[in-house]
Amino acid sequence: MKDLSAQAPPAAANREAAELLAAISAVRRTARQAVRKAWHEEPLPTAQSELLRLVADRPGITVAEAARELRLAPNTVSTLVGRLAGQGLLGRERAQADARSVLLSVTRRARQRLADWRDLRADLTQIAILQLAEEDRRILAYAAPALLRLAERLALP
Repeated sequence: MKDLSAQAPPAAANREAAELLAAISAVRRTARQAVRKAWHEEPLPTAQSELLRLVADRPGITVAEAARELRLAPNTVSTLVGRLAGQGLLGRERAQADARSVLLSVTRRARQRLADWRDLRADLTQIAILQLAEEDRRILAYAAPALLRLAERLALP
């Protein structure tokens, strides 16, 4: 068996990683709160919005595939699909190959809602960024590509 302790990063690196993740979480949480305050409609619960974004990214995904992707029980996703379809945000159609499977798609209304949410989030974030010092703005601009590369590394098996 391989000794992982020899490969463990030093405590300072672990602390830096924990601080980075805490900062990212704080930005995500406060951005979500700011958008919810400014949003003109009733915000969707997190699980519903995650499913809606997944279906928008992967039209034709099945309930079972969505459940695996979101790490939720299939019956939970079925319930979410029913609620979103009832609000006119998701479309459902039977798969031709397997009539038991349902293929999901977002409606035009859902696409507009997602675009409006994304634009409002970007607008509010831009306003906050412009209130930062020039150096902080420059650091954030340089950090974005590195953060995307970090996300790719974390997604690797």
